[in-house]
Amino acid sequence: MNRLRCAIGACAGLALISSTTAIYAQEIVLGQSVALTGPAQELGKEMQFGAKLYFDAVNAAGGIRGKKIVLRTVDDGYEPARAEANTKKFVEDGDVLALFGYVGTPTSAAALPIVTQAKIPFFGAFTGAELLRSPPNRYVFNVRASYFDETEAIVRQMTQSGSTKIAVFYQNDSYGQAGLAGVERALAKRNLKVHAKATVERNTVAVQQAIETIVAAKPEVIVMISAYASCAEFIKQAKAKSLQSQFVNVSFVGTRALAKALGPEADGVMISQVMPPPTAKKYPIISEYLSALKASNAEPSYTSLEGYIAAKLLVEGLRRGGDTSRDALIRALEGLRNVDLGGFTASFGADSHNASKFVELTVLGKDGKVRY
Repeated sequence: MNRLRCAIGACAGLALISSTTAIYAQEIVLGQSVALTGPAQELGKEMQFGAKLYFDAVNAAGGIRGKKIVLRTVDDGYEPARAEANTKKFVEDGDVLALFGYVGTPTSAAALPIVTQAKIPFFGAFTGAELLRSPPNRYVFNVRASYFDETEAIVRQMTQSGSTKIAVFYQNDSYGQAGLAGVERALAKRNLKVHAKATVERNTVAVQQAIETIVAAKPEVIVMISAYASCAEFIKQAKAKSLQSQFVNVSFVGTRALAKALGPEADGVMISQVMPPPTAKKYPIISEYLSALKASNAEPSYTSLEGYIAAKLLVEGLRRGGDTSRDALIRALEGLRNVDLGGFTASFGADSHNASKFVELTVLGKDGKVRY
């Protein structure tokens, strides 16, 4: 009886392996959990849109050795519990080659233990959190620069301009804590400390208490680590109280979404960017991206550009033999050294799964457009 059970189990295992291999042979399925509803939905929708722009172009040209790329996107509302459930479902489905383009630190953090246990590649998350970078994880590949990179660039520029009273307004979760840690780290290098700090809860715009705390401290600079809705509300209320501070956001805020939410109050607001300007045609990758946009009525944005670039880099790995199994994809990605995607250079290796350290600071004008 025991031998029979073993034989049945072995056959079932072989059937599962054969079935999975057959699925990978037919199409390349990528799982994506992002906010498609709620206050952070524009980030999720733009990340999905940009990625699909590139994947659809690849499919139209024949796919990867005849296989079509399928981006299976589900809504998590920017809530960790929903992202965790979505990730478990992707793993249980069995046909997902990799997870792609998750949006947010708390949602990515919820997925991380599942990803690690299932040994499934987790590629191009829209977050700069250190928890995806340290300690190194064989299954996690980051395309964008880290929040440590961004906050170092922000603090460097602000202090070089003579500012020392730097406050932090941050989301009360792992995303906000990641950004706060970056600011504290950058200030400590300069023998400075955070001048004042205040929080807001995720997916809310309840900033009144934070406003009172920060306004009373009269900082010269406020580094903002939250989503676009709460950051916009904070800036509007702070300006209404005539607070004379420089507002500086990290890239996750979503430049187009923030500018739209601020209206004319966008003037002078700074944002650190981890992608080249989405309208700067001097970069070949931008010309390519803008050409792909022509068929739609969508406007260019940093977020959809990030989705596009992340998709292009993943496809490089797939084309180099990463389409047959998860291990094959990991090996192929680790072989991508100094890949020029058209003015944006990315590089992975067995000892580094962080493709880029590109950061630049931008300023919004009254019209909401970025000044470089």
